[in-house]
Amino acid sequence: MKKLKKELQDKSGLELATICAKAALDTKAEDLVVLDVRGLSSFTDYFVIMSGRSSRHVQGLAEAMESAMRSKRISAAKAEGIQDGMWVLLDFGDVVVHIFYHEQRSFYDLEGLWHDAPRVEINES
Repeated sequence: MKKLKKELQDKSGLELATICAKAALDTKAEDLVVLDVRGLSSFTDYFVIMSGRSSRHVQGLAEAMESAMRSKRISAAKAEGIQDGMWVLLDFGDVVVHIFYHEQRSFYDLEGLWHDAPRVEINES
């Protein structure tokens, strides 16, 4: 794992997912869902899934998410789809963020695909 700020070294995947979710909510993400896929997935612990109102909003959400995580010395190991703004995937290791344009989200239906994964409540305060 990349070197994190001292106060983040002991953060769990859930705490990092919460940081992502709050950054998304601050940027007006719609229909935010956090799924706990521990035990169901071998490549990550949490999915943070959200929608944007337009392709530009999707791109803005991705930029805000990367900025919020970068300020904590966490950078995405992989980022895909930012140019198109239809479905952006940001891989932060223990947390994978999916940012969809509305039509793309309903087509791919990740919540349905991972229906066994418990949803995590995020306090908006």
